[in-house]
Amino acid sequence: MRPLDVDNRMDVSARFADFAHREAYGNSERYDTWCRAIAADNDICAQIATLPPNKQQPNLVLAATRYLGVPEVPPEQFLEWLRETWDDVRHEVLARSTQTNEPGRTAAILPLLAQIEGPIALIEVGASAGLCLYPDRYSHEYDGSVRIDPASGPSTVVTRCTTAGGVPIPSALPEIVSRSGVDLNPLDVAADDDMRWLHALIWPGQTERDERLDAAAAIARAEPPTIVCGDLNEQIDALVDAVPDGVTAVVQHTAVLAYLDMAGRDRFYGQMARLAARWISFEGRGVFPQIDATIPESTQHDENRFVLALDGQAQAFATAHGQRLHWL
Repeated sequence: MRPLDVDNRMDVSARFADFAHREAYGNSERYDTWCRAIAADNDICAQIATLPPNKQQPNLVLAATRYLGVPEVPPEQFLEWLRETWDDVRHEVLARSTQTNEPGRTAAILPLLAQIEGPIALIEVGASAGLCLYPDRYSHEYDGSVRIDPASGPSTVVTRCTTAGGVPIPSALPEIVSRSGVDLNPLDVAADDDMRWLHALIWPGQTERDERLDAAAAIARAEPPTIVCGDLNEQIDALVDAVPDGVTAVVQHTAVLAYLDMAGRDRFYGQMARLAARWISFEGRGVFPQIDATIPESTQHDENRFVLALDGQAQAFATAHGQRLHWL
């Protein structure tokens, strides 16, 4: 094996071990043990290393196995299944991308969204199927005690979030008058295969997320958003310009900009600085150094890897799916 191949294999091993430690541990026992097993298996790591770098994401590889019906088995049997079906897994990985559309993230976004004067035209970049465009149609429960329901009554979708640091929990949901977005490959909740892929992106053992996805998809099917196919940097101008006078344009995104290179992120940051829109960002640390620079030096941030920001200013740390929110 050439030195470069060894380096690539070791990078994959480190990536899966890090995913197990930082993300899967405590959230999905199956993914935790499977990722640790992959990280320790030289042959499997070498196979994954043959994928393009942007296709080596643990979430993507694991979702492909779930899409193909991998049984929830111990790590040794999982590795055997992966070896036997690798060609099929590789095909799905190359054909798809991680488009996790977790409605629970709206619980983290809501405290910022509720501060913005409405009515609101909500615009999402990297919208997937658009399920994060309905925070006003969902019920939200904070700390197991505070609940906010839509004006029409309790929703079939309930998000749950634990807070710290004095989160400004709103007393009412915002008025959203339009929902639009852009995605390189918009998913359609009316398409069975797209729903199958969305469920495959949910981690094993997280039945509440599966149920919430189905309930959110039913809401979206009844009131479909307008999602255009294209590059977010190419489309955002037109989406904001289409918002009528008297309506506040709000651009949001969750765990999306990390998939752009730094030049693409810088371009988007510059566009949001000049466009007539408010901007809610929910991205991992390091995605926007400009936003990270607004985090107080004294703040402890080792536990949570996502930064919630408003108009380029960090407001809180959050977990990836909106389960926990720590206000700065």
